[in-house]
Amino acid sequence: MSFMTKVKEMLGQNSGKAKQAVDKAGDMVDKRTGGKYADKVDKAQKKAGEHIDRGQQQQGRDTGPPNTPGTPGA
Repeated sequence: MSFMTKVKEMLGQNSGKAKQAVDKAGDMVDKRTGGKYADKVDKAQKKAGEHIDRGQQQQGRDTGPPNTPGTPGA
């Protein structure tokens, strides 16, 4: 089993904790840079959260609402 496969499995099993870690890391970057890159950090946090959600859906652990027609991923 490759390293990336293990990481993906761990993220899928702990997606809530992974999202919290992403938010905490982004907040720390904002604090240390005085918010200078807040827009970029927020964008990265959003993308990371989407990636975690996408991995969770691919593993069949999606607990969110089903996709509706006309939305990406539907």
